[in-house]
Amino acid sequence: MIRLRHYITIAALLLLAGATMAQVETGGTVSRRSGASRDRKARQTAASNAGPTITERMESFYDSRDPHDADLEWTRTIYRQIDLSKDVNAPLYFPEDVIDGQENLFRIILGLVVDEKIPAYEYLDGRELFTEKYQIKVPEMLDRFGIYYQNNGSGRGRSGITIEEADVPTSQVLNYYIVEKWEFDRRSNQMKVRVEAICPVLNKYGDYGGESKYPMFWVKFDQLRPYLAQQYVFLSDDNNLARYSLDDYFNMGMYQGDIYKTKNLRNLSLIQLHPDPDDLKHAQDSIEQRLRSFDKNLWVPTREEYLAQREAEANAKAAATEANDSIEPGSRDEQAAPAAKPAAPKAEPRKSTRKRAAPKQSKAPKVQNSSEPNSGAAKSVRRRKR
Repeated sequence: MIRLRHYITIAALLLLAGATMAQVETGGTVSRRSGASRDRKARQTAASNAGPTITERMESFYDSRDPHDADLEWTRTIYRQIDLSKDVNAPLYFPEDVIDGQENLFRIILGLVVDEKIPAYEYLDGRELFTEKYQIKVPEMLDRFGIYYQNNGSGRGRSGITIEEADVPTSQVLNYYIVEKWEFDRRSNQMKVRVEAICPVLNKYGDYGGESKYPMFWVKFDQLRPYLAQQYVFLSDDNNLARYSLDDYFNMGMYQGDIYKTKNLRNLSLIQLHPDPDDLKHAQDSIEQRLRSFDKNLWVPTREEYLAQREAEANAKAAATEANDSIEPGSRDEQAAPAAKPAAPKAEPRKSTRKRAAPKQSKAPKVQNSSEPNSGAAKSVRRRKR
């Protein structure tokens, strides 16, 4: 009986030692894990390499439905071209390489499309259709634009495609096309501006130095928002604190882009409608001004707004008058008329040659001398007989 217990104890110790040896190899640094442990570790590694995890709740939070036509009073579709060489658009281009987990916009979009986390749609030159029929295939898109990749099934997403960091053409994506929706909602009485889609544009130089632009694909902004909300950027060189996300950057309208097209029946761009550069610039400014002033022209200003506007106009007028008075009279006259003739001497009044009439003097009454013979009263001759 004692010997049986001894055998049972030895067998238990051997089983325990075998389990321990299966988990950790003695005499080396390589850990051997069970099948379940290896699968769990692989899933964690894949999740960490795949970037931020987006839950269904987070996706539903950023998912926004298009407003119903019955709620819209006015709408207009605007196409803009964002030039990344401008300082205000620099947060979309930098950093070119991945630094401390920070990626630029193109790396984020390309990674999500390659991993098939968000769909991408064909660029149809002004007639965007975000349907399954026009959804692109990732390998065909990469072959079309000459992006090197490996398709050995070891990629992070369902496509199994892997792109090396050095093969991502971030330096060639110098522009973006975006579709803006300007909508006036009668239910809320507000003008709303939202970005509907984004398209990366490759800039390539030919053999003779000519630059060509190749729009790659469209991605819907609502599907991109959960990932952009986790990427923070700083907007100024004076403040290196990253306070805004890329989602805030677009929703708050911090970008600047020229209007290259508006939705029209003939599907023509502005440069096709206005070939002259001056006319093109005038058309762009006119469209921009009408968009900005549409909301303001709908409402009558309040008393406070009216008084503030009048005060501002009065201050501007006073400033202009003060600036005009600060100019010296001599310099103002020289600027107005540099070759002014000297003023002629003032003419003296001409003297009249007519003689003045002497004032009439009243005659003194004639006094008769009493010593004369006819000093008596004169005789009347009216009734003298003939």
